[in-house]
Formats: sequence, C-alpha cells, structure tokens
Amino acid sequence: MIHYSYSQFIKDVKSLEKDIRVYSPEAVVAIARGGVTFGHFISSLLDIRNFYTINSIHYNDTKKLDDIHIFNIPDLERYNTILLVDDIIDSGDTIEEVIKVLKAKYPKLQIKTATLFYKKTAKIEPDFSVNEATDWIEFFWEKF
Repeated sequence: MIHYSYSQFIKDVKSLEKDIRVYSPEAVVAIARGGVTFGHFISSLLDIRNFYTINSIHYNDTKKLDDIHIFNIPDLERYNTILLVDDIIDSGDTIEEVIKVLKAKYPKLQIKTATLFYKKTAKIEPDFSVNEATDWIEFFWEKF
C-alpha cells in the first residue's frame, strides 16, 4: 500500500496544471468521490468556476463490484470542452462508463481526462496523469 500525502498531491496538481491549461477546458467534472479533491484543486488553479461532480459506484471499500452505477449527471449542454477528473484509473471501467454516459447525453462534448494515478494495464489511458499505480493507493483524504 502506498500512502499519498498532501504535499505530493500539491506537487502533482501543479505539475498537471501546465498541460491542462493548454487544453483550456470550459468546465471540470469530477467523478465522486475520489476525484472531488483533485477536481476542486485543479479547477481553482485554472480559475474555472464551472465545476461539477458525477457519481459512480464501482467499488465497495476495496472490493470491485460487478456493475457500475452512474448517477447525478450534471447539465453540460452549454459546454464544448470539459476535463473529466478522477483520482485513479485502475481497470478503466469506471471512467470508460462515465465517458459513454456523457457522450450519449452530450454527443458534441469534447472530453479529456486527468488522473493522479493510472495503471498501464487499464482499458483507457488518461490524457493527463502523473503517476503509475503499482499498488493500492491510500489517499490522504481517505484517512483522517
């Protein structure tokens, strides 16, 4: 298990900010709950006030569930470009399903993804990421 500290998080968000700024998304959408802290910080750094969340349930603690439940889909009708953020892409199932749901509802929407961690074995690689996940990550916001 890897402990992901607040200080490393700040370094990583600042590192990602430079590349994401070039993309210039109109809104940030965080996958709740894991992506909310990252989404808040990156939207603040980019000065993007259009910040939304979308919910997905694919894990119960550390156990992966058989299906993915996506709900609380935000109204993104007025946007052309968004940044979809999560803490980690593990298998890629969750982010792939969220993208599928968003594209079905908003076909013109350009979606780029950003994560703090991703596994090279995942179905999908994020557009922006800083760390490869090789073990279970214990994020500082999950332990108080």
